[in-house]
Amino acid sequence: MSEPESPRFSSALRQSGRLPTARWCPSPNFGPRPDADDVSLVVVHNISLPPEQFGGSHIEDFFCNRLDTSAHPYFEEIGGMKVSSHLLIRRDGELLQFVSLRDRAWHAGRSVFCGREECNDYAVGIELEGADQIPYTEEQYRKLAEVTRDIMAAWPAITEDRIAGHSDIAPGRKTDPGPAFDWCYFRRLLAG
Repeated sequence: MSEPESPRFSSALRQSGRLPTARWCPSPNFGPRPDADDVSLVVVHNISLPPEQFGGSHIEDFFCNRLDTSAHPYFEEIGGMKVSSHLLIRRDGELLQFVSLRDRAWHAGRSVFCGREECNDYAVGIELEGADQIPYTEEQYRKLAEVTRDIMAAWPAITEDRIAGHSDIAPGRKTDPGPAFDWCYFRRLLAG
């Protein structure tokens, strides 16, 4: 069990929006939040490029608009999309950050949580390298719990009941993180 982050760490994270443990990979796909201090939701996603294949630089390239669309037939379908996420947790637990937590990443699309629309305006998007039906790794669960605790300490409006899957905020349109994601296990780790 890790110790809770210090108030100084939380304040620095809130000011900078950057996690010091993440590899910084700046994406051009972001904009200002309507209110940079209004961060009150964490959304858990999954992504794999090509679908259900792991490793390589394709996810990073996709979020940074440099995906080689000739590398796989699926990439031709998504090559023109402009999307991002704040964070990505790879299968081995490596953490990448694409957008400052103070800014609006383009991860949720049309969405609603507790009656409030446009979740990108107030949510932190965390992608897990994975697929709906493939179990996530222990390293991913541990890193997700650690990072989520850090974010919750910096933005206390994010409580355990304000952590959702993409499928929860865009039902019928999105299915991630999928049935392979063990919410009970994640919540136990989050509680420490």
